[in-house]
Amino acid sequence: MLSLIIASLVQSITEFLPISSSGHLLLLSHMGVSKPNLAMDILLHLGTLIAVLIYFREDVKEVLKGFLPKAKTRQLLLQLIVATLPIVIVGFFFAEWIEHVFRAPVVVAYTAIIFGVLLWIADNYFPAHQRLNHMNLKHAFLIGCAQVFSLIPGSSRSGTTMTCARMLGLSRTDSARFSMLLSIPAICLAVLYALWQGINGELILPAVGESLGAIGLTAVFGFFVINFLMIWVQKASYTIFAVYRILLGIGLLIYLSFT
Repeated sequence: MLSLIIASLVQSITEFLPISSSGHLLLLSHMGVSKPNLAMDILLHLGTLIAVLIYFREDVKEVLKGFLPKAKTRQLLLQLIVATLPIVIVGFFFAEWIEHVFRAPVVVAYTAIIFGVLLWIADNYFPAHQRLNHMNLKHAFLIGCAQVFSLIPGSSRSGTTMTCARMLGLSRTDSARFSMLLSIPAICLAVLYALWQGINGELILPAVGESLGAIGLTAVFGFFVINFLMIWVQKASYTIFAVYRILLGIGLLIYLSFT
């Protein structure tokens, strides 16, 4: 039960905060907390998906209305589609190669530092006056291209997208908001990819109680993490996350130098 709570909490925090899940999973593995298996990974992703759907339900409604023939606006829907295309294309052709080449602790350490520095620069040296309704498809595509870097362990999907959004002049709140909305198709793709990986193997789900517990805990934790992030960026900067990433990367490099 304790391992389930830890896995749910880590998944919720690292999925939405720009601090990288790979680095934390690496640390947890060295602390004796095993990485969730494929079936549990799917359940945890479903939990985070529920969290973001509930928190941003009004935006989700607007996106869904975009599919209607007489929709007044499809702006947000089109932006999310355009922003998702790069990772679909690159992931389809290169995901396994990237996984094989870059899956190393030292890569996680350096990417945590590099993208932490980029996040700090973006948040402190770029304007923050643009709103989400000012964003065009070119901006969405560029954010989508930035999301591709999240395929490299340690980069962070939310971190890369928030960094690019800030560099494009989006406010901290709207940068986080678009990143969270963009996580919906990203999480769906992650679940589909995990299911595809399990086709040739035995994908055995845990007992009903444990499965529902994993989804429920992750959904609840995820909701509160999103709420914390959205409140934080209204009052403060991304600096705390950038500094945390840099310290995490340095800590990993120090640890690796002694092992």
